Amino acid sequence: MSFIDYQSDCDVLVMTRGHPFDRESFFSALDSLPEVSYAAVEYPASQVFFQSELAQQYCTFVLYDMPGMDFVTPDPKDGLAPTHIDPPEAFKSGFLKLIEQGHGFVFLHHSIAAWPAWPEYAEILGGKFLYKPGQVRGKALPDSGYRHEVKHELSVQGQHPVTDGLPAQFKLVDELYLCQVFEEDVVPLLCSDYAYTQENFYSAQEAVQGRLHSRGDWQHEPTSNLVGWARRQGNSPIVYLQCGDGPATYEDENFRKLLANAIHWVGSDEARAWARQE
Repeated sequence: MSFIDYQSDCDVLVMTRGHPFDRESFFSALDSLPEVSYAAVEYPASQVFFQSELAQQYCTFVLYDMPGMDFVTPDPKDGLAPTHIDPPEAFKSGFLKLIEQGHGFVFLHHSIAAWPAWPEYAEILGGKFLYKPGQVRGKALPDSGYRHEVKHELSVQGQHPVTDGLPAQFKLVDELYLCQVFEEDVVPLLCSDYAYTQENFYSAQEAVQGRLHSRGDWQHEPTSNLVGWARRQGNSPIVYLQCGDGPATYEDENFRKLLANAIHWVGSDEARAWARQE
């Protein structure tokens, strides 16, 4: 958005970097959202905004970033890239303080892979994508799966402000992930009709090693078909949306409606009251 909306009651900070994306199409989608005034910041500059005195200027953070991994340097412990990078202590403590204060967070698409060296990040978000074999909730797991340009149908799960105004079923063309979803800890918003089994996905570690659209000897159990959920952590309302890979999704009116709803809801008094219920 070129002009500054000084009357906006929903100032949003959008965080990017760590994964390639079509910048023009993505920000065009954000420009189209009704009653959303946003600013954008890239990692590592985005880290300072997790300090409460800066965060309080924004009702919602939209995380479309993927920090915490060095894809160039293999980790000497396992010989595999990416090397996991520990987040700075100031960033972690600021993030957790915001969670307790009741900030609003929307996590999009590849953000589910960020900060693999910090297990609490996955607990905040409600799931985890692995670029190489690793531990999730104390369980050894293979690397996660991905599949580009999947045409699939999403179904709304129950009534919720994030899905308000969406059709009961709608189609998107998007990248999907075969990864961990903490189903018992989330409120389902959207599920996909795509089969979340290894035969329909490719290995993320194979892709890191330059073999795109490959499985090699990769094995992965079926995972949840949830592609959107809400949850509360501390006093914060949180939404994760798996959709959001490229222009085909950014330009879709249902995706834009979904994103606008999520931004407005997590920044609302209603959502913060809901998060404080526990």
